[in-house]
Amino acid sequence: MKKIISLTLAIAMLCGCMLFAGCTNSQTATTTEPDQAATGESATGTSYSVGVCQLMKHDSLDQATQGFIDALTEAIEATGGTVDIDTQVAGDANLCTTVVNTFTAKNVDLIMGNATPALLAAANATTDIPVLGTSVTDYMDTFGGSIPANVSGTSDAVPFAEQAQMMIDSLKLVAGDKVGVIYCTNESNSVVQYNAVKELFEASGIVVEAYTFSESTELQAVATSAAENSKAIYVPSDNTVAENDSVVGTICNEKNVPVYTSYGGSICYASLAIDYYQLGVETGKMAADILLGNKSVSDIEVATLIPTVTYNQELCAQLGIEVPEN
Repeated sequence: MKKIISLTLAIAMLCGCMLFAGCTNSQTATTTEPDQAATGESATGTSYSVGVCQLMKHDSLDQATQGFIDALTEAIEATGGTVDIDTQVAGDANLCTTVVNTFTAKNVDLIMGNATPALLAAANATTDIPVLGTSVTDYMDTFGGSIPANVSGTSDAVPFAEQAQMMIDSLKLVAGDKVGVIYCTNESNSVVQYNAVKELFEASGIVVEAYTFSESTELQAVATSAAENSKAIYVPSDNTVAENDSVVGTICNEKNVPVYTSYGGSICYASLAIDYYQLGVETGKMAADILLGNKSVSDIEVATLIPTVTYNQELCAQLGIEVPEN
């Protein structure tokens, strides 16, 4: 009987040891293998979330957004990380706030605002999340002379003096000739550009007149009036005009009036403009530096690109404009 009792106790002790060892191994596994979703890390590196608010669909803005996505994705993936980029096109300035609020609610790591209203909406929505802008002409004017600490980005500003001189030379404008400037009064950056080119043209005795509108439905009438009273038309980097510039192009071509735009595009006979895809690329590089911890957004200065000269050969031939050989 004692042998049976001894054997029974031995078996019980052995089972207890096995159970204790099993519990110890389970605890060790839990502490050494944390939940990847909880830490925000992928199998190969850190995962980031970025929200992109684009004002409207337009070739220039589309290019800037694509350049941003391509450059940011490439930079993050090169470190073994991943980036989730949520791109939303507001379609209207008033809807930019709605789009940006979805990003702040998700607590994204960075917001990019493509065009002035989108950047303003993002900057007004948060002071904690880094905000970058692109396709914005004048940051100081946009923020009333004081750019928020969490905001930077790229500017599509071009040298107005060179643009004005390019028009004067290529169109052989002389004192007394009239240049009409078409822009939307709701875009503060367009007002800045108008005042700049007005001063430059008037220094050469050229008469400058503004043809403005506040709603896109007014553009056809405004463009018609401008074409009937001007020798040439200048269009600044105005998002509302750019979205509907085929209206301006059609009217002006019918009246044989050359159009010069500061952003390029198919309606202009010539332009001194920047590459919007490359503008987006530079913005994407900034975003990567911020997300990877290489730089703080407050350490990044607003950047501009060197513009290039282009002529629309077909349109110049139609309008009788001589294209310089160089």
